[in-house]
Amino acid sequence: MSAEYILEMNGITKEYGSNAVLKDVTLRIRPGEIHALLGENGAGKSTLMNVLFGMPVIHSTGGFKGEVLLNGERVRIMSPMDAMEKGIGMVHQEFMLIPGFSITDNIKLNREITKPWAVSKVLGKDLEFLNVQAMSRDARKALDDVGMGIDEFALVSGLPVGHMQFIEIAREIDKTGIKLLVFDEPTAVLTESEAAQLLSVMKNIAASGIAIIFITHRLDEVMEAADNITILRDGRLVSTLKKTETTAEQLAALMIGRGEESVIQVDKRKEAPSEKIAMSIRNLWVDMPGEVCRGINLDVHEGEILGIGGLAGQGKIGIPNGIMGLYDAVGDVELFGKKLPLNDTTSALQAGLAFVSEDRRGVGLLLDQSIEDNIVFSAMQVHRDFLKGPLHLKDTKKIRKTAEDMIQKLDIRCTSPAQATGTLSGGNQQKVCVARALMLNPKFLFVSEPTRGIDIGAKQLVLETLVRLGREQHMTIIMVSSELQELRSICDRIAIISEGKVAAILQPDDSDTAFGLAMSGAQLKGGETA
Repeated sequence: MSAEYILEMNGITKEYGSNAVLKDVTLRIRPGEIHALLGENGAGKSTLMNVLFGMPVIHSTGGFKGEVLLNGERVRIMSPMDAMEKGIGMVHQEFMLIPGFSITDNIKLNREITKPWAVSKVLGKDLEFLNVQAMSRDARKALDDVGMGIDEFALVSGLPVGHMQFIEIAREIDKTGIKLLVFDEPTAVLTESEAAQLLSVMKNIAASGIAIIFITHRLDEVMEAADNITILRDGRLVSTLKKTETTAEQLAALMIGRGEESVIQVDKRKEAPSEKIAMSIRNLWVDMPGEVCRGINLDVHEGEILGIGGLAGQGKIGIPNGIMGLYDAVGDVELFGKKLPLNDTTSALQAGLAFVSEDRRGVGLLLDQSIEDNIVFSAMQVHRDFLKGPLHLKDTKKIRKTAEDMIQKLDIRCTSPAQATGTLSGGNQQKVCVARALMLNPKFLFVSEPTRGIDIGAKQLVLETLVRLGREQHMTIIMVSSELQELRSICDRIAIISEGKVAAILQPDDSDTAFGLAMSGAQLKGGETA
């Protein structure tokens, strides 16, 4: 008697040090089923799939607790190759194709069909010829199965991204013995018509008996294609539901949820922010790989903390990076009524902007330099502060005193201001980034992912600092974050970015459903203005 489930992942728990990223998660998939796996960024979806595929990051960090069963039998999957041999495949979000190879070569890569000849019969199989006819025949069938009429001998290089996604799928279904396919955000790069075609292909694959795990944030696609749905939040299993027993609105609320209490509790403002516009953004396009903006329209009021949220890759991080001149941008941005030149970081800083980057190690800090030098670096470069005399020498006494004050204010845990910044913990490095931005005495502050990778105590201090800057010093702040609860804790309004545009502008106490739908793009209204 065959097992009811092709895959069972029971009680999966994964810890990295003291941080539990999966907590007793169970996922069960039947043969021929399309099972949607939903959750915000950081919910645990990727880690769960890493466990399923035996990724080295799992085994090199102590493994996991729980069990994995295929067809009712307990298995140990030790590597992606092991997973493939057991009949598990993946259609990756990032293409795994070789551009200089033909479509056939890519589909049959590492599974080439060969034919012997006189020499190979004597000297061994390695000298056999490729059986191009047989390989192209297999490739043609796989391409037909995914609705692709393209020539199987065409080079992958230069093909549209939609074609590449279907070639990825064709490669997986060409493999023999496939029992389960994981589709990771497969429609993210597709046009509307291509996405509809892909959902149809998924249904045909499932009808053949192959199970599918469908990872997506697009709830309309879930309601169109899935049979059952599992939702993760904060590394925990929230619910497993039949598609026929739920709605997109309910799924949105379950994905977001209020979960644990907010990191910081902030009293409501006694008075609303000014109606004056601090920054006006119109039709902003930013060419930041993985975070492209496609026509952002947004107004930011003087003295408010505006949150910008959304899922990874939707464009939220592109906004500050584009305005600060770190990536190519076009559009119109006004700062306090004056046009701000784009693609010019120096002009942005001189106009009164400051930026705490999400990439504190790559962009935000000079890791080999001292804490004090990092704190004053931008102010020295932009405003020529902390220099003295006609030769503009460093004012070491003033630098030391300023650094000591900031270390105390921000509770930077260090041995002295002279300590190398690269030796600090992640949380303390983040505080140094904040200190350096504040040394510019900015009128307008961008902070991007300010609490990423830092502990709960450091998070609270960073967020309290932002609130104090907004409330006491009347600084205008845009906070970009993947942590929705933190945005809801300290922001006056929250703009949700989806597919490079403003999907909705919400109040912190708006419903979980409203946030979930906006993040899934279900309420996308191109070019909505604050």
